[in-house]
Amino acid sequence: MKNRNRLFLLALLVVYLSGCASFNYTKNDSPTPLTTVPEMSPKPKIALVLGSGGPRGYAHIGVMKALEDAGIEYDLVVGSSVGSLIGAFWADGYNATEIDEISKQGGPLTVFDFSLFADRGWIHGQRLQDFVSQRLRYQRIEAMPRKFIAVSTRIQDKQPVFFNSGNVSIAVRASSAVSKIFSPVGIHGIEYEDGDESLPVAVRAARQAGAQFVIAVDVTAVPGTAPAYTSMKRLQKEARRRSRIDPELIDADFVIHPDLGFGTIPTPTFYKNARQSGEDTAKSLLPKLKQALVEKKIYANEVN
Repeated sequence: MKNRNRLFLLALLVVYLSGCASFNYTKNDSPTPLTTVPEMSPKPKIALVLGSGGPRGYAHIGVMKALEDAGIEYDLVVGSSVGSLIGAFWADGYNATEIDEISKQGGPLTVFDFSLFADRGWIHGQRLQDFVSQRLRYQRIEAMPRKFIAVSTRIQDKQPVFFNSGNVSIAVRASSAVSKIFSPVGIHGIEYEDGDESLPVAVRAARQAGAQFVIAVDVTAVPGTAPAYTSMKRLQKEARRRSRIDPELIDADFVIHPDLGFGTIPTPTFYKNARQSGEDTAKSLLPKLKQALVEKKIYANEVN
């Protein structure tokens, strides 16, 4: 009996250690981390920068739908965290309506592999990676029909990095690896985490790429909307996030910031409302956006 118990405990230890093993991607198609984005040729005319926000990212789909319906075409998407996930599907050739349908396939049990043995978190991230790779037609960023940049954070110094080449599902996984929730993503021995930790709304990446007009979409909580009972820890976290966002938004040509309320609840109702709020907010701003595009000479005349 003692030997049997020892074997059982040994088996549990093996499972634990294997589950906690760090993820390190070393294949030839590894995304290349860049500290600055080289200027693209030709330069993008309109860049859409999609910010981090987890479930709040459903608002991005609504914004994209409103822009598409208005005939406003963007030729670069820069995405942090959930913004990179949505941006990857756009770069693969999907429109907003198609991305909306795909999003309905990606509930928590579909894209999150929960585990007590995950490395420094409780979600491995492999299932998210598989969700992306299995639904994309192009597996490398540079092969995609539309221009795309994923933003992540290098853990060792908390500096932002940009992926514009290599395996897109690994880039999205690295961009979406929420600290202490998802396991870090290693690429050739260097670990990365959620883009939210460095650049939640990475306008600078679009500027460095040469974009002539940058539309930034911020789906984080609108400042001043926190309920009175909000903890000081949460308020401080939001303040730190805003300190990373606001300097970026200054350099955008146009900002769309849907008011999704302060709290985030990962339910179908929240997703639906966020999507609608994104669309409604973007539609309400279309006259100003069209005028700004004309003033910057992106369009000779106002878009119909």
